[in-house]
Amino acid sequence: MAGHRFEVKDRFYLDGKPFRILSGSIHYFRVVPEYWRDRLEKLRAMGCNTVETYIPWNLHEPRRGEFRFGGGLDFASFLKTAQELGLWAIVRPSPYICAEWEFGGLPAWLLAEDGMRLRCSYPPFLDAVRRYYRALFRVLAPLQVDRGGPVLLMQVENEYGAYGSDKSYLEALRAEMRRDGVTVPLVTSDGPWNGYMKNGSLPGALITANFGSKPRLRLPVLKKHVRGGPLMCMEFWDGWFDAWGGGHHTKPAAACAGDLDAALAEGCSVNLYMFHGGTDFGFMNGSNYEDRLSPDVTSYDYDAPLTEDGEITPKYLAFRKVIGKYAALPPMDFSRKIERRSYGEQKVTGRVSLFSALGGISSPAESPRPLSMEKLGQSYGYILYRSTLCPSEKITGIRLTGANDRAQVFLDGKRLLTLYDRELQRECAVRPAAGGARIDILVENMGRVNYGPELEHQRKGIDGEVLLNGRSHTGWKMYPLPMDTAAVSKLDFSKGYQKGGPAFYRVPFEVENRGDTFLDLSGWGKGCALLNGFNLGRFWEIGPQKRLYIPAPLLREGENELILFETEGRASDHVLLCGEPALG
Repeated sequence: MAGHRFEVKDRFYLDGKPFRILSGSIHYFRVVPEYWRDRLEKLRAMGCNTVETYIPWNLHEPRRGEFRFGGGLDFASFLKTAQELGLWAIVRPSPYICAEWEFGGLPAWLLAEDGMRLRCSYPPFLDAVRRYYRALFRVLAPLQVDRGGPVLLMQVENEYGAYGSDKSYLEALRAEMRRDGVTVPLVTSDGPWNGYMKNGSLPGALITANFGSKPRLRLPVLKKHVRGGPLMCMEFWDGWFDAWGGGHHTKPAAACAGDLDAALAEGCSVNLYMFHGGTDFGFMNGSNYEDRLSPDVTSYDYDAPLTEDGEITPKYLAFRKVIGKYAALPPMDFSRKIERRSYGEQKVTGRVSLFSALGGISSPAESPRPLSMEKLGQSYGYILYRSTLCPSEKITGIRLTGANDRAQVFLDGKRLLTLYDRELQRECAVRPAAGGARIDILVENMGRVNYGPELEHQRKGIDGEVLLNGRSHTGWKMYPLPMDTAAVSKLDFSKGYQKGGPAFYRVPFEVENRGDTFLDLSGWGKGCALLNGFNLGRFWEIGPQKRLYIPAPLLREGENELILFETEGRASDHVLLCGEPALG
């Protein structure tokens, strides 16, 4: 295909003509590929001319040297679909993406190396980035606008000014991108504060800003830094994300539309973050850390113009009306009709305790002292540490050092205590336990921190010691429990079940006509759900999310199998498949 010329001067220019970017964020990795076209059609119908997406390193290189660019990770197909619909694209392929995504998109295997330093010019980190970039840009570079593709801009790093000031690191990233064939203009993005923009900027890359309100206050700060260049809000926050135990965030449509109008009236190009949030399937939610660990829920609905399952909202219509003041609006015609369906109550037919199933689904490693998930080659999920107490010793206190994020301690299969976050680092008194007992510690990785200095401290499981009565206990078996398809397929529900402990539950059900549905887990405690081997994500009774989204393409016509892993011993005899979400 013939290429186009995209330039950054006093304004953006496409083939020599002024061009305003009206963009919306859709993360292909948060949407099943069968729905990519639907979401992109709805973006175009709202009046946008561009789609923006991150590229998460941890999905595309899940193990060192193993690269994946197919199936749901085929961003080339996503971008080509956008192009077919008349959309341009902005791609943000930084090693770090934030995005409320597990570890900000960094692969967990980086943490297996002692001394690893992140997001700086530490040679082993940069070497890993270079290897990844060389594989990534073999796929991405041909999609640039000057080669006939849709990609107008690419970003160097992400909100780096809020994290560090290592300019040699930013320069190394830019140099590698250029070496690997990136020819389109480059941008950086930071919060609209002078220090952030100064630290995160790079000569020759356009500075853009991220903000969700008060554009008349934010844009003058941006103007000082772009020095006559085009103004762009790379992340116009039109909603917000939710964390377990908190409330469901909403931003009024009228207020958001008013701020969007004000930004466009100033001549600003805008990327709506998010246009469509989607879902953090599996264990890919991130966490934040201020005074305590705050893991994000499975839904990334974000109160965006499209709901988690792609339905048009009043915010969508309000934004479309504003955009219509500045650009021609295409008709709202969509090629696919997507319906919500309710399948009602579905019964639990099989139960097996974790301790009964353990040997069949996981092979243990042994070590004198416990090892972290990453040291054992595991990235996500749970891990169980098992040992035996000395016959002559009765424990009265326990402390886990270097442990993250949530640990449940069992003696001879009976729950002793549950520790979360900072509770793991201090000694906890326990009722005296007889010597010779079996001790099990089930540790859950609840999502690595995706923003701020805690990025450097994200090893999961136990990366230190188990101190019993103040002394280090040795002699451990460690059972990785990633809760992937391979492990769950080995479950034997004929083995023993003990009520009140961590266990697996099987729920078979029939589907005649596939539709989007929502898994209601009222009466259940905490855990994860797998449908036909696909990990739908986490659930937790504390909310605010009460139901997990199931896109129709994940269902089979005929028999389906739902496997629930529940850790608190709070389980019902059924689940509900409902036709509506429940986020508040």
